[in-house]
Amino acid sequence: MPGAQYKYAGVKSDDVEGGQPARTSSGPGGDDPAPQRMPYFVGTCVLLAIVYVLSRTGAPAGCSTVPGAVPDGFDIDAYREERLAATPPNIIECAEASEGESQEACHLPQDHRYQALSQKGITLWMTGYSGSGKSTIARALEEKLVLEYGLHVQNLDGDNVRTGLNRDLGFSPGDRAESVRRVGEMACLFTGGGVITLVTLVSPYQADRDAARQRHEEQGLKFMEVFMDVPIEVVQERDPKGLYAKVKTGEIKSFTGMSKDAPYEPPPNPEINLPNYKMTVEESVDMLITELRKAGVLSGGPTNPMGLPMPSGFAGEFLEDELMVKPSEHAKKLAEAATLPKALITDIDVNWLQVIGEGWAAPLKGFMREGPLLQTIHFNSLLIDPFNVTGATAINEMETNWNDYWTRARERVSISVPIVLPITGYTKAAIEGSGKKAVSLVDKDGRTLAILRNPEIYENRKEEIVTRCFGAIDMGHPYISHIYSGGDYLLGGEIELLQKITYNDGLDQYRLTPKQMYAEYEAKGADVVFAFQTRNPTHAGHAYLMRTGRERLIAKGYKNPVLWLSPLGGWTKSDDVPLDVRVKQHVAILEEKMLDPAWTVMAIWPAPMIYGGPTEVQFHAQSRRNAGASFFVVGRDAAGMKGSMEAVTHTDDDIYNANHARYVLQMSPVLEDKEMSLVSFDKFYYDKTDHEMKAMDDSRPDDFISISGSKMRALAAQHATPCPDPIPSDLLAANCIPPNFMVQTGWDIVCDYYADPEGKYLPWSKPIVDPLMADNTMAIGQFGDLSFELTFTEGGRSVSPWHDLTLRPAGYSVSPEEVNFVVEIPMFQTAKMEVNKELPYNPITQDKNKDGSPRYYTYGTPFFNYGLLPQTWEDPALCHNGACGDNDPLDVMEIGSSPLPMGAVVPVKVLGSLELIDEGETDHKIIAIRVDDPDAYRINDMSSLEYAKPGITEKLIDWLKMYKTSDGKGVNELAQEYPTTKTEAIGIIEECHQRWQALRSGGSNTHGFYLGR
Repeated sequence: MPGAQYKYAGVKSDDVEGGQPARTSSGPGGDDPAPQRMPYFVGTCVLLAIVYVLSRTGAPAGCSTVPGAVPDGFDIDAYREERLAATPPNIIECAEASEGESQEACHLPQDHRYQALSQKGITLWMTGYSGSGKSTIARALEEKLVLEYGLHVQNLDGDNVRTGLNRDLGFSPGDRAESVRRVGEMACLFTGGGVITLVTLVSPYQADRDAARQRHEEQGLKFMEVFMDVPIEVVQERDPKGLYAKVKTGEIKSFTGMSKDAPYEPPPNPEINLPNYKMTVEESVDMLITELRKAGVLSGGPTNPMGLPMPSGFAGEFLEDELMVKPSEHAKKLAEAATLPKALITDIDVNWLQVIGEGWAAPLKGFMREGPLLQTIHFNSLLIDPFNVTGATAINEMETNWNDYWTRARERVSISVPIVLPITGYTKAAIEGSGKKAVSLVDKDGRTLAILRNPEIYENRKEEIVTRCFGAIDMGHPYISHIYSGGDYLLGGEIELLQKITYNDGLDQYRLTPKQMYAEYEAKGADVVFAFQTRNPTHAGHAYLMRTGRERLIAKGYKNPVLWLSPLGGWTKSDDVPLDVRVKQHVAILEEKMLDPAWTVMAIWPAPMIYGGPTEVQFHAQSRRNAGASFFVVGRDAAGMKGSMEAVTHTDDDIYNANHARYVLQMSPVLEDKEMSLVSFDKFYYDKTDHEMKAMDDSRPDDFISISGSKMRALAAQHATPCPDPIPSDLLAANCIPPNFMVQTGWDIVCDYYADPEGKYLPWSKPIVDPLMADNTMAIGQFGDLSFELTFTEGGRSVSPWHDLTLRPAGYSVSPEEVNFVVEIPMFQTAKMEVNKELPYNPITQDKNKDGSPRYYTYGTPFFNYGLLPQTWEDPALCHNGACGDNDPLDVMEIGSSPLPMGAVVPVKVLGSLELIDEGETDHKIIAIRVDDPDAYRINDMSSLEYAKPGITEKLIDWLKMYKTSDGKGVNELAQEYPTTKTEAIGIIEECHQRWQALRSGGSNTHGFYLGR
């Protein structure tokens, strides 16, 4: 118990032989002989009872059978040995068991008992000289385990067993052996019942202790021998009751360890050697708790042999092994995914998918259903039953049932942030209309990353989530804004990850899963792990925190604390330091030994940053625990930020009090099971006298400089150089950085970034994907970036897909309904790609939003290939009902069965068209199917299309009208709510082809287009 002080207890009665035979009339030092005589009187009664029984059944040879007589020369020790060597009776405890065999079927299974108790049984057999501290340390250990950890503990020591269980025994070698045997059997019963059993007996003989160990091993029970390794000279000096002094004066003739006839046999190979004379009682207790943790008994489930915490809800398998599709099943699962309705996931959703699939949010197995979401935002935790103790093991995987009042787990685990998947009404309709019980999760690049099982769709109550999670009203807050931009519905369900989430950005080597993290710790020989989160470059102040944190852990008795340097890897706000800059800087400080690589693991933490202050910091700590960390370093204003100019309060000021996060974390469910603790620090400063970061020394405040993050950023932007001596107090004015503030290589990386913050960086973990491209094309720049261009070639020369490719396929038998289709956007991809009308040869480029960012569809996953018809042009001079041509080539929606490569030139059959009125412009959409599609033989017009694919016309109309609404824009108009006929569509194509011919052969008015003439 914190702050408790103990003194070593005096020697107990079981440690005092008194220098007398076991059965004398009185004990040493007593004035009243009655208390000493009573045990021997009871023993005599027991002997008489034995004699009586033997007289009725046949006595051992040489024993009298006269009732009431004590036989001369009766050897009770030999009798005990004989009876114990005899075959025990064949007891049958219940109908399910068999005679002479294990009676385990009659009892609650041991593993299930342990799981229900949230602890395992073990016997700590504490042995050592009288006065070696057994009882003192056992009492302190019991108090801490019961009061702080809430565990069940029983202490069996000489005092409490001599007054009952062993009150008939004396101190002869035989009685001592019997005492050890009985206590050993009692310890087996307690330990088998899931109790942590502390035995504190001198138990001087190794053979007796080994026999107790053997009985535990026969029953599959844990047993650890703890040797109180205290020299005889030390216990003589302690001598709280003067017994060793009596030995010296001869008052006590025979005393364990002090005379030849009463030897003490030290354990040759104890599991724990405890030289407590070199330690405080508290340090001894901490050492024993560490060993109990390594033995896995402080938890009822599977544990880690290094003593590190396992992920919450761990039942024997890492979530990544459970949720990741096995290689042997990958092809089958991918084929299934192709048949399922599709839900679009954004780059932030991909971050969360990684968090779920790799087990960072354990025990969560999917995007939250409505029930778990409510638990999260109201209680910052989930109820779980990983071992099905209450029959509620799947409580968070079941469809939310408002009328279920009886299913309730009893274990609570911290999950404080909403991990949800927003979807639009379009996706909701697709899922509900599919008749399927699973959904494919498809990213913006058209990759199917996972399957979500047993989908649950519910209302996205954005205001409730925001107010509960953030406790702030600020529409300019970046993650609050993200929540409000999501769809009106949420999709919950458990996931199967089809592939490990990778980003192909050069940083994947630093993205380790929790399971891989444990392997890294083991390779470094860690006995404890402490995590330090970063979203800024690491400087001397951070290094001070990490080194000091390690020193604190070593002072607590750990041998090799390992640091997990944990940079944020998921989404961050736009003005945070980019991920690649931070990672490169962290690598530099490790290479230059600002932190020791021997005890540091640098690995990216994958979750998005939501800037939720006290609520979010609980998730930061919990997810680190799920990857093996026992300690989390927390400072001031964790997970906080300043309010925006749209905030109701705290405009341009800290949203959260700087001390609230660490206070809330200290009180949160994260720490309830004692698997994780905090290493907390306050503000630190640069000491000009020794060039080190440390806490302020109030006696010399002028020697310290505060170097805030904003000051560091300003100095880096000015490319500050090293300060001369004496170090100035105003670093910005002097434009210098003090010695040892950051390793030079790391400082250069930071300076390069702040000198050009708008340069090409990787702000956070976003997938870099190579596009699906046709053979006749060549890419310039990175797909997903505004620099990307896809150019067309033919016969080794560049060609324009708009002007040089022909409208009709080559061949004599081509019908009027067949045209060439140029693919701009493959099916399922959402990047808004289009032929650039102005650039030479009209390459396909990335469209952009008004703010200059790449443009993507957000309404859902497109179920069609999208592109243009070459040699067509919707002339803005051609108007109908007040709407004029949109000045682009004709668009095509190809509704075939699979994606087509970007840049592919594909013959298609025209089926009809829809006329979109987009911001006052006419934008015809030709509906077609490629001629070699498996369904092309039976689809020839819009009627046969609807027959082959029921509901597809309605889906096309819905898409065209609604696809911009997910970006906060209005509903589009159609000239008519039904498609044109095939003949009418062919007529539109012919008209636009003629308009293109006029444009191409026209005079000086090129409209700013590249026309290739």
